[in-house]
Amino acid sequence: MKLHLFEGKEAMLRIRHGTALLCAGIAASVLLLPGCAGNPSVGEEKHGEILEQGGLYDNPTLQAYVHRVGQRLVVNSDDAGSPFTFTVIDSPDINAFALPGGFVYINRGLLAYLESEAELAGVLAHEIAHVTAGHHSEQQVAGVTNKVVATTAYILTGSGGLANASNMYGTELVSGYGREMELEADGLGAQYMHASGYNPDALLEVIGVLKSQEQYQRVNAKSGGKKVATYHGLYSTHPRNDQRLKKVISTASELDGGAQPDDPSVPGEFQRYIEGLAWGDSVQSQRAENRYYHNKLAFTFEHPPGWSVKAGAKAIVANAPDGSADLAITVARRQQGATPRAVLENKGFGELGAGTVLDQAGLTGYTAIAGERRVAVLDYHDLSYVFEGKAQDVAATDATLLEIIESFRPMHPGEPQAAGDGHYIHFIQVPQGATMTSLAAGISLPDAEAQLRLLNGLYPRGEPRAGDWIKTIR
Repeated sequence: MKLHLFEGKEAMLRIRHGTALLCAGIAASVLLLPGCAGNPSVGEEKHGEILEQGGLYDNPTLQAYVHRVGQRLVVNSDDAGSPFTFTVIDSPDINAFALPGGFVYINRGLLAYLESEAELAGVLAHEIAHVTAGHHSEQQVAGVTNKVVATTAYILTGSGGLANASNMYGTELVSGYGREMELEADGLGAQYMHASGYNPDALLEVIGVLKSQEQYQRVNAKSGGKKVATYHGLYSTHPRNDQRLKKVISTASELDGGAQPDDPSVPGEFQRYIEGLAWGDSVQSQRAENRYYHNKLAFTFEHPPGWSVKAGAKAIVANAPDGSADLAITVARRQQGATPRAVLENKGFGELGAGTVLDQAGLTGYTAIAGERRVAVLDYHDLSYVFEGKAQDVAATDATLLEIIESFRPMHPGEPQAAGDGHYIHFIQVPQGATMTSLAAGISLPDAEAQLRLLNGLYPRGEPRAGDWIKTIR
């Protein structure tokens, strides 16, 4: 027997009795596993990994704003007394997700395409609802591990290879909620929005944003042979005018006779927080002559003249110009109580010889020779940086590899913090006679006109009006 959720006011009222009722009465239809709220410790652990590996978008003002909007919704949710944490992730993917324990994330990539605080509230409310309704099964939480690793590897290296291999681009982190769970999250989210003063219809606008992205990706996929990405897996078959969804949203507004608190949005506030938002790939690193800077993790090291440094999906690798030697740097979560030497011994490099303690720029570490390799570990903040150097002639090159390792240090405050070739969101007022074609002409990006339309809800053929404020990219 299939249970149809949210088919009227009575069903919605029943949901307001709380998560306990959901676990007891809906489990049979949506196959929720034991533990309605999931495992909070898993969420806490993964949240720590995301932060430690540089996943946080470095904009405290924007972070505080998103957290404030999220907390306003939590107060009016079924778990009003539970702790929730809201975080903006430094990723260009069009995505938001939640983990057990009240950890809710929105990528800056999705923020760029939203038009109002109400739309932001719609995204956050939907993710809050996945937590309050206990949609995180054991299988889904287990799947988070590999995809969090993919996400943080992408953030660390700036390479999308590993992330794309794990289906991270534009897709859900926790997959497999199912159509009924997604509709349930939309219904609960609409309820939380209404009780907080936001118009639940903004959820429909968010779906429009996501469907436009899907349409754009589908056009590109035809020529590139790529899989079309969708948000949360549901909307590939979820039309803009889905009548069940519209009924869910309208029902939320009828719960208390239509009365609604005042809209808490401050005019122009959302635009002020989005102004200057990074767009596209995050600028993770900057290179100077013979020195590499990793802006996100705030470290730098020197390399010999002619050597190149490349951030790949699994490691940052410095290569000799003739290919005769290379030094790979990987990152691991720091093991509490373990010395750098112990970490190195447990890495499986084999027998270590000629070991030396490292003490440089306030960092402690250990380096040794392992067979034909120069290996080392340096502890910096909550991470252990693992170095593995290889060479055709180790005896002749080892001193060079060791010099690179010993040059590794934290960046100084006056050193580069952002590269100059990044792209950022900027609001402009549309001049008289301007079109999307003319506005896109000065933007040196592939398919700039389509990108501007997507950013402003005008895809595929919409045009702005003179005097409108729209987003552009610079």
